[in-house]
Amino acid sequence: MTNKKVAFMGLGIMGSRMAKNLQSAGTPLIVHNRTKEKAEALLTHGAEWAETPKAAAESADIVFTMLSNPQIVEEVAFQEEGLLAGLKPGALWVDVSTVNPSFSETMAQEASSRGIRFLDAPVSGSLVPAEKGELIFLVGGDQKDFDEALPYFDIMGKASHFMGNNGKGSAMKILINLMLAQNMVVFSETVHLGTAMGLSQEVVVDTLLNHPVAAPILKGKRDKITQNEFSPEFPLKHMQKDLHLVATTAFEHNYAMPLANAAKELYAQAKQHGLGDSDMSAIFKWLEKNSATTNE
Repeated sequence: MTNKKVAFMGLGIMGSRMAKNLQSAGTPLIVHNRTKEKAEALLTHGAEWAETPKAAAESADIVFTMLSNPQIVEEVAFQEEGLLAGLKPGALWVDVSTVNPSFSETMAQEASSRGIRFLDAPVSGSLVPAEKGELIFLVGGDQKDFDEALPYFDIMGKASHFMGNNGKGSAMKILINLMLAQNMVVFSETVHLGTAMGLSQEVVVDTLLNHPVAAPILKGKRDKITQNEFSPEFPLKHMQKDLHLVATTAFEHNYAMPLANAAKELYAQAKQHGLGDSDMSAIFKWLEKNSATTNE
């Protein structure tokens, strides 16, 4: 592992923390981001800056990309100074972005046509797990490529699951986020009905969170809800995007998902009304406002 050159592209909320953990473990890094300012902490500790994705990829054996949507992944990959123009045959591209499965399959085909190996390896977890190196990797691709990338996954995460062929990692990721999005909506509506009936919000929240019916992950959103403070760990706009990926995938498979589409529209409304940069749990705030308006 120590002999391989690693590039990391995309230094937002998640990527910056993942790259920092790689660096702290002694991995020499080449980094690129749309805005150089987000790379400064890594550069201070010895990372090498690359002006373009191509420059970052040229000397790398493994490239990690953590980007916000398929369109940006595509741009970073295919632009004139893109990573596919820089990666040498035999290199490994590990896309840890959350994208739709068919997009991952297309990226794998494009990489393969150039002699480049590809893993889709989206992560489950938000800011705090990224910071602590406790992410869960969901990986699609070739088993040998998974084994090669595993030491890096182990630095950034607490578990790595090989899901099968390319696209299967991305498939599992959108299923997990679909569950999370709908759990948050159902929990929010339940709490708001409780307060409408005169129960204390804090009592309803704590009773539900300590009951078997509540998804364990919701406990991590308790303080945001009770304190009405929705600083982003996983921005709501990204959840809305992920639900769009779910809808796209369902369409490709001729599969109706009425509840998923309803949730997608709720998150879209919240984003449209200024909550996109807040935590995804701010859907609680939007539904509270909506229910109050409905009951006037």
